[in-house]
Amino acid sequence: MILPLYGSASRRESEILARSDLAGAAHLELVAGVAQLRPEDAMVEAMLRGWQAQQAARGLQTETIEARDRLVRRFLGVTNEFPWDWLPGHMEEWTLSLLGEKHLMPSTVRSYQTHLRLFSEYLTDPRYGWGTSCEEAFGIGVHPVAICHEWNTISHLNDYEGDPEARPFTREELQRFFDHADDQVERALAGKRKGALAAYRDATLFKVLYGWGLRRTEAAKLDLLDWGRNPAAPEFGRFGTCHVRHGKATRGSPPRRRNVASVMGWAVAAVADYVENIRPLFGCADHPALWVTERGGRMQPSEINARFVAYRSALGLPQALTPHSLRHSYVTHLTDDGADRRFIQEQVGHRCDTSTAIYTHVSSDFMNTALRKALGPALDADDARQRPEEP
Repeated sequence: MILPLYGSASRRESEILARSDLAGAAHLELVAGVAQLRPEDAMVEAMLRGWQAQQAARGLQTETIEARDRLVRRFLGVTNEFPWDWLPGHMEEWTLSLLGEKHLMPSTVRSYQTHLRLFSEYLTDPRYGWGTSCEEAFGIGVHPVAICHEWNTISHLNDYEGDPEARPFTREELQRFFDHADDQVERALAGKRKGALAAYRDATLFKVLYGWGLRRTEAAKLDLLDWGRNPAAPEFGRFGTCHVRHGKATRGSPPRRRNVASVMGWAVAAVADYVENIRPLFGCADHPALWVTERGGRMQPSEINARFVAYRSALGLPQALTPHSLRHSYVTHLTDDGADRRFIQEQVGHRCDTSTAIYTHVSSDFMNTALRKALGPALDADDARQRPEEP
């Protein structure tokens, strides 16, 4: 059975649909026979409760549902209109303000638009009965309409929509950054100041971001038990594999997991030294986190960012370099060193090869080597044609 859009169904069909017991249906959220002091506000809250129930019934994560709820409430505040009074023009004005005034990235704005599109489609779906409920409460013709269309939302046309200035570290920049991080430990010890443990932790953390190609949040949520042996690399001992349990999730799904094989011996030595000799000095033996604070808590992504910015500023490095640039550099440098593209893709957890390609910025030496390999067969064939035949 094909369900008609709201407004085209007969009254009988609408009544049948309105009695549907789908999670999030209007009659399940609205209190019958009770006069509301502020009926408009009560209707909005019922809509939001219903949408939460509908998403929960689809198995979406609580964090996703709560983030979408906050966004809808922000849109309510911006428009100063109720959902049944929203029009496509409200979406257009809001989009322009996000792009032109707040200078958000197109990908971010598109994700906001997607959330609002889902809410709008939920309200206008006749199976949930919100259109009928609005007409009964506020008069004939008063009901939600679709506000997101192809002509007023951002299309996904490019594989990469991030900052065009974003780039990986050069090898020289990376060495300077790591040396500076190590120097902070020596300075704290020489000056007999507090902070030597934290400086050592941070220096090791940045090496792990690069050495395993991790995102900032992935690294922050690592636990001690997330390290394991790799039979293919027994020389790395218990640090042969890093088990990432909080990888980047697709929309509405739980975090994705992956195992990252250790490939850089110096990085393995750094994290092993931290775990065995430095972390115990924090006095947090019972805490599961790999990166702990001096107060006994887990280090947060914002703290990683703050320390990175401080080091970057001290070295006078470009602002285009961010903690994510360390992951970016991991992909680039492995590619530069001739690692298999498929192996790199699995290491960083990209579902598509095109995502890995976005992060690939190979050096001129690598490009020249690849160029010679590509030109070799053609030049050899050309030489053979030009070589005079032997008498």
